[in-house]
Amino acid sequence: MIDAQAPIKPRIGHIALIGNALPRRCGLATFTSDTANAVRSAFPDIRLDHYAMDDGTGIAYADDVHAIPMHARAAYGEAGRAIGRSGADMLWIQHEYGIYGGAAGDYLLDLIDAVSIPIVTTLHTLLENPSADERRVLNRLIARSSKLIVMADKGRTILKDIFDVPAGMIEVIPHGVPDRAFVDPEEMKPRFDLAGRKVILTFGLLAPDKGIETMISAMPAIVADHPDALYIVLGATHPNLKRHEGEAYREKLVALGASLGVSAQLRFIDAFVDTPDLLDWLQAADVYVTPYLKEGQITSGTLSYAVSMGKPVVSTPYVHAREILAGEHGLLVDFGDSKGLASEVSRLLGDEEARLRLAHRAYSLGRTMVWERMAHRAIGFFEEIARAKRIRLVTPMTADYLAPDPAAVLRMSDATGMLQHGLYSVPDRDHGYCLDDNARALILMCRLPEMDPDDRAHWTNVYAAFLQHAWNGDAKLFRNFMGFDRRWLEREGSEDSSGRGVWALGVAALEAAEPRHREWAAWLYDQAAPSLGHVGSPRAMAFVMLGAAAMAQVKRGHDISTDLLNRFGDELLRLLEATRRPDWPWFEAMLAYDNARLPEALIRAGMVLGRQDYVDCGLETLDWILAQQHAPEGHFRAIGSDSFGRQFQAPQRFDQQPLEAQAVIDACLAAHDATGQTRWAEAAHRAYRWFLGDNDLGLMVASPGDQSCHDGLMPTGLNRNQGAESILALQLSSCAIARLPSVSSQPENAQVA
Repeated sequence: MIDAQAPIKPRIGHIALIGNALPRRCGLATFTSDTANAVRSAFPDIRLDHYAMDDGTGIAYADDVHAIPMHARAAYGEAGRAIGRSGADMLWIQHEYGIYGGAAGDYLLDLIDAVSIPIVTTLHTLLENPSADERRVLNRLIARSSKLIVMADKGRTILKDIFDVPAGMIEVIPHGVPDRAFVDPEEMKPRFDLAGRKVILTFGLLAPDKGIETMISAMPAIVADHPDALYIVLGATHPNLKRHEGEAYREKLVALGASLGVSAQLRFIDAFVDTPDLLDWLQAADVYVTPYLKEGQITSGTLSYAVSMGKPVVSTPYVHAREILAGEHGLLVDFGDSKGLASEVSRLLGDEEARLRLAHRAYSLGRTMVWERMAHRAIGFFEEIARAKRIRLVTPMTADYLAPDPAAVLRMSDATGMLQHGLYSVPDRDHGYCLDDNARALILMCRLPEMDPDDRAHWTNVYAAFLQHAWNGDAKLFRNFMGFDRRWLEREGSEDSSGRGVWALGVAALEAAEPRHREWAAWLYDQAAPSLGHVGSPRAMAFVMLGAAAMAQVKRGHDISTDLLNRFGDELLRLLEATRRPDWPWFEAMLAYDNARLPEALIRAGMVLGRQDYVDCGLETLDWILAQQHAPEGHFRAIGSDSFGRQFQAPQRFDQQPLEAQAVIDACLAAHDATGQTRWAEAAHRAYRWFLGDNDLGLMVASPGDQSCHDGLMPTGLNRNQGAESILALQLSSCAIARLPSVSSQPENAQVA
């Protein structure tokens, strides 16, 4: 499930990590311990010393945890000196005001004054209106830290706007989460005697700001629609609250349920649940709810865990919920809105298809947040601090390009189609198939310059059959994800995947080797393309336009294609004008994946329609997106996935993925076809050399020995997995680059260490 990594040997050899530690019962203890475990697992050669604040309640910590008495000021300076004597290269602080002693936790300042090594601070709480002491402590931490890590973009905004922190000093790393397989809740319910119940879950330390009253007040309406509904509140009362009030708050909640007549539909579990059991509880839930009352909560570990387990989430719109659930990854209702909670929860409980779609979207998002990924990103930042100036190591290239070869594609394919993912070079059956990859594979079968005719016909049939089966004629939409057991996991896929299906059909209708495949593709295109005329995703529009541009060459004056090209071309022009700024001539306020497909679609549409305004716009925006991917040293730098969602901001370096290089190469081929200018061929070759080692890390992303491709560049090295998307990106790039004039392959301004 997680990405297999092959990191460069880190220069950081020894880290001191300070925060809390299990078995202390608090969220920061769990987070710090999970962080320590993730780093140790991902980087076994790095020594990590775990320092934990001890609140004096008699907790017995593991032997490898160094306890610091929270209220003993002298202990902080002693701990700092011990860290210095240990030879640690870096101090990593997990900061929360409540866990360190002194006014606003200012005893911690004695510790940082006693060390001379670089410091990185992860900020778990950021206040827009801090007290004088809180501001004083945070200002000192900021001044002493080389990097600040926050878990949401709102944290970045607060640091920049309120504390005047330079943007380059701030890194956003989402809250880490465990990595588990997606499970049908019905499989887990018997363990907790929940069979036959529709389970709604909230977990975490119980406190008044969690808004449990709001959800209990929603239960009568939910139970009216779903008598088998059960709301479970899982978690012990917060220790600070329990010390002052005992269980008065829990008793108040129980009384509220009784007064509303839903006691039988409520279950309170007063326990601090260990992570494995907690994940089991989550996997048994049908819907997860966070009805918090305060907007300013920037981080919620409970929400992150729920998303990682693929739970359909209904939440109030606090900061972290707005960010993590954006893009249709969950549902939001107003603060204190019991009726809104009741409506959304009831709707999900009654609509299995909607609930499953939301669950799969959440689960996919969760895979980007797993602990090992967090560890790799953090160590990558530490490496940049340790290396005042990274020396780029350029791998010698043995050729200008790799001849297209379908061997790795066929290795990942069976009689059903091409499997999505690989564990290293081995196909991963757990994740099944998707339309996206099989559409790309069909395009490859059309574009490979050399292939045995019988083999080409066979595999064209396989990938074409997948597209045919993915088409849901009743719904007039494509499905995307299919399990290894050949069962569809959804009734309809995303707009982008459907757009890729139409793109592949247009290409096959124009370029397939055999007439029978061209005829089939044109027939299915005429069924599918009209239903995509109202997609709203810019990339879906671009994919459809690329298919329509191909089909317009098959059937001159083809009404469906002409309409789609004009409609979406005009819409892209409108989007550009709506978003354009002097420094941002782009269609969206942010960068994402497959960026160059948007200008490519305009160029191809303009060539087919004779619309010079489309061509000109495509060339202008392609120039700009190429500039965003041109490293100072001269090599191509693919827009990293860390850039996604950052409005009007320059792209981040990592994670760099092959799909982005392929999109640039294809767009430059379109620009060269439109203008004949050599500069577009040069830009395409620069992007292609990224596969061959002319990149930020000087590592071969392509795997020439087996005609394959790794899944990209992480801050610490290669992602050694070889999935369908990456393999196809290399092979399709090789097909495209072969159609362009050759240029010098000498990397620009490369330094060889």
